Amino acid sequence: MTKPRILWADDEIDLLKPHVIFLEGKGYEVHCVTSGRDAVDQVNKNDYDLVLLDENMPGISGLEALSSIKQRRPNLPVIMITKNEEEHIMEEAIGAKIADYLIKPVNPNQILLALKKNLDEKRLVTQKTTQGYQREFMQIGMTVSDKLNFQEWKDVYKKLVYWEIELDSAGEDSMREVLDTQKSDANRNFCRYVTDNYLSMLKQTGDEGPIMSHNLFRRVVNPLLDDNLPVFFVVVDNLRFDQWRAISEILGERYRIDNEDVYMSILPTTTQYCRNAIFSGLLPSEIEKRFPKLWSNDEDEGGKNMYEKEFMEDHLQRLRRDFKFSYTKVTNLEGGKNLVDQIPNMLKNKLNVLVYNFVDSFSHARTDVNIVRELAENEAAYRNVMATWFRHSPLWEALQRLADKPCKVIITTDHGSIRVKDPIKIVGDKNVNTNLRYKQGKNITYNPKEVFEVRKPVDAFLPTQHLSSAFVFATENDFFAYPNNYNYYVNYYKNTFQHGGISLEEMCCPLAVLSPR
Repeated sequence: MTKPRILWADDEIDLLKPHVIFLEGKGYEVHCVTSGRDAVDQVNKNDYDLVLLDENMPGISGLEALSSIKQRRPNLPVIMITKNEEEHIMEEAIGAKIADYLIKPVNPNQILLALKKNLDEKRLVTQKTTQGYQREFMQIGMTVSDKLNFQEWKDVYKKLVYWEIELDSAGEDSMREVLDTQKSDANRNFCRYVTDNYLSMLKQTGDEGPIMSHNLFRRVVNPLLDDNLPVFFVVVDNLRFDQWRAISEILGERYRIDNEDVYMSILPTTTQYCRNAIFSGLLPSEIEKRFPKLWSNDEDEGGKNMYEKEFMEDHLQRLRRDFKFSYTKVTNLEGGKNLVDQIPNMLKNKLNVLVYNFVDSFSHARTDVNIVRELAENEAAYRNVMATWFRHSPLWEALQRLADKPCKVIITTDHGSIRVKDPIKIVGDKNVNTNLRYKQGKNITYNPKEVFEVRKPVDAFLPTQHLSSAFVFATENDFFAYPNNYNYYVNYYKNTFQHGGISLEEMCCPLAVLSPR
């Protein structure tokens, strides 16, 4: 293994000889110069892994040398060492993107720590992350095999997402394979939990049972309306919990996260069912009964989420909330820019409902466009794309404007998505819906052992379109495929992100309450 090469520039380098010997004994190759000009020359001629740079030297100053070095090698870490504790010197050095700042006199261990932090950090983080997951692996494995309630499943899923992100960040591929296997085991058991308990959970009333799509607004948002602050209820379509964690790091720059939770979406995990349930406070069959002219079934033509504002208005009336509110749906960049402009007016309202549709559109584009597939090849890449989008989105710009005002912000989603891998054969007539994760219709043929079937839609509070209608849901990472042109169909959709079925990724949805810092 090649020794890390260090350049140390200090006009009193002879006095630092013991430090140099100490570092060489720790496996570093240290080259010494006595001026800033020599430091710049050496960087121009040779490759170094890090530079230790004295701030006060004859000739050009350390800050001037730093500027020249950064122009030549912008990614070369430079640690500034100085006797000068004046604030403006520190600010200039930090502004020039130094890696660290040490005050003389320094001892050898200070130098060693700074080197390890900048040169060995990735290796040390990877090692620590691997050890941490190895310690928790057995506990998670034992937990997922138990008979858990939803609160316990939330905790398991949060742990799995935490380690997924940590291992991806550390670049630990071997342990990531172990985690993927453990996630599959967890999903298998979670799907069994849902199929065993879902119908009974829907019948629970009041504050019994988990927070679900149809009681989310009443149980989480409604209590916040008693305060005097304006409330912004933001629903980002198709946002997974791991993607939420990626954008929450950005939100943390301007917001304090008062509460981070996970709620359970209803089935099917699609916008048509879940988001209408959120805004209406009703389950799908209840929406159809109350609004027969507004509800659209799978077989109906036209959009399925055309009346969210009307559902929200009716919901507020039932909650005896008599005040002005706004509803804004953003589906393109122009709409996002308009949202930013409307923030001052929205602050006059007690409640503002924002629906932001980017993640879902990107998910569909990833299925159909090869270059988008390459951009989001796997979960880690998908998270990074979401974080990059959010950083530069009008949504973040709008939220930054809100961060300057007293308010409450709730961020959530209607459902998540899962990367599908295993096809299940299914046969149905031309009226069966096209979703890959659930099917609804009559005369559907499938293997009941491979799906969660709801023979009587009324049991799951789902509309009954025909006397023989049924719903079937794919579980884990399965997806439905027709026997006709089977191989083409499977190859086209395998490894795409889909939703509508049962999995941790689809049903365990992020829910966070934020306050401006």
